[in-house]
Amino acid sequence: MKRLFAAPIVKWLRNLLRNSKYRWLVILGSVIYLVSPLDISPDVFPIIGWIDDGLLATIVVTELTQMATDRRRKRFQQVNQAVDSHDYGNVIDIESVSVH
Repeated sequence: MKRLFAAPIVKWLRNLLRNSKYRWLVILGSVIYLVSPLDISPDVFPIIGWIDDGLLATIVVTELTQMATDRRRKRFQQVNQAVDSHDYGNVIDIESVSVH
């Protein structure tokens, strides 16, 4: 029963995070929730109170890591495109043989 309830929430959150417009909003809201004294399940209850904080911390770290990876990948692709589009008209290709 839990799985049926969690699947739509996970799908909704995943779609929300893939939209860059809302990505920072979700991350900011998650960080505010983590530092806020109000909780869905208070930290007074051991383990149960830490689960929601652990899940949100995981989401925040995962999304920040994904954003950094995407940014690095874009920068790498831009550098490769710049190198590929560079004009090599002045380069002379020489085949050489070593002589001993």
